[in-house]
Amino acid sequence: MADKQISLPAKLINGGIAGLIGVTCVFPIDLAKTRLQNQQNGCRLYTSMSDCLIKIIRSEGYFGMYRGAAVNLTLVTPEKAIKLAANDFFRQHLSKDGKLTLLKEMLAGCGAGTCQVIVTTPMEMLKIQLQDAGRIGKRTFNPDGSLKAQRKLMPETVAAGTVATKSPTAMQLTRELLREKGIAGLYKGLGATLLRDVPFSIIYFPLFANLNNLGKRGVDGPAPFYVSFLSGCLAGSTAAVAVNPVDVIKTRLQSLNRGSTEDTYSGVTDCIRKIMQNEGPSAFLKGAYCRALVIAPLFGIAQVIYFLGVGEFILSSLTRKEN
Repeated sequence: MADKQISLPAKLINGGIAGLIGVTCVFPIDLAKTRLQNQQNGCRLYTSMSDCLIKIIRSEGYFGMYRGAAVNLTLVTPEKAIKLAANDFFRQHLSKDGKLTLLKEMLAGCGAGTCQVIVTTPMEMLKIQLQDAGRIGKRTFNPDGSLKAQRKLMPETVAAGTVATKSPTAMQLTRELLREKGIAGLYKGLGATLLRDVPFSIIYFPLFANLNNLGKRGVDGPAPFYVSFLSGCLAGSTAAVAVNPVDVIKTRLQSLNRGSTEDTYSGVTDCIRKIMQNEGPSAFLKGAYCRALVIAPLFGIAQVIYFLGVGEFILSSLTRKEN
């Protein structure tokens, strides 16, 4: 992030607008990523991202690709605002006594990643249930007449030998989780989320800042529009692929409903052990290219909005109207 002074309200507006635009653009790819990561050996419905999206459109319609988007669009504003503002805050404070070293940049990213999980964990928890509903719903009966899959939080109707799953809303899921497990239900997978988001921010923010500095006009001049965008894309995709194994673990832990033949997990170590035993190390890279395709434009857009100063423009316009 550039070392210019930006007011906190402007930071929040920039992060929020960037998050809304980015999520709207890449959400279908994120949905494909979740379904690819959740399917286990012997329960494969999709062979690739394109196969997943085609099957979703055919069976669930165009808007099926946006299952869970409402949750993201609602919570991405505070999530991205916290992430970007926290990183900028830590960078400014860590650079007060002199040059901002790489270690300090990494510490600032660590602080940003830690702060954002307050919103990220419940957002991801709800989003994953909604995104995976279509995959779980596509189950048939076993030869002995038993169901291959059972939905725990979703009502079912039986018709023509298949399970027709009625997709719940985010509010229904929230009420169910709060009633059964309290606030802890929304924060299931918090440890895995921290293990993903803290390293992601440690990699992303310093990498972006250094790439962006390479394209600056002079020593103190800002980087051009395209440099900020490309730096955000490259840094985001690099960090996304680097932490993808933890993202697979987080997705599996946060999925409440799964087929009866699919593994369940008691924690991070149990999840790692079962994936290694039953699916092999390559399973930790499931959805990696999808995640890179999601994160690259998401953070590219975020950095462009931030550096264009959209938040400052909005605030200045409001101030002029008041005067």
